Amino acid sequence: MNVGEWTGIIGSVGGLLGGGGWFVARATVRAAQATARANQAVAAIQAAPQARAQEFAVLEATVRRVDEENGSLRGRMSRLEAIVRAFASTTDRWARQMNRAGIEPEPPHPLVDEYNRTGV
Repeated sequence: MNVGEWTGIIGSVGGLLGGGGWFVARATVRAAQATARANQAVAAIQAAPQARAQEFAVLEATVRRVDEENGSLRGRMSRLEAIVRAFASTTDRWARQMNRAGIEPEPPHPLVDEYNRTGV
């Protein structure tokens, strides 16, 4: 082979490599864009459980607060029922004392009479 042939071959190879470089660069840009889209999708997927975890934490806090309030209300209701029972037995005792002394007490309120009969 002579010098002219070698020059032609080297020029052709250089042209192919130069043109090939353009295709490689273009493919690299597309790959980078695809990677960026994939990373965004992964970030969105990973953010969803964190948002759910925050919502769940709010729900748990609300349930704890409602449970505490219910416990407090149950305690107050129990105390109120004990006071009503104590008052009912006290007034019943006073009514019996009045009857023994010959004093006729006034009839009780219908709700009191119902409580004395049913306990509710």
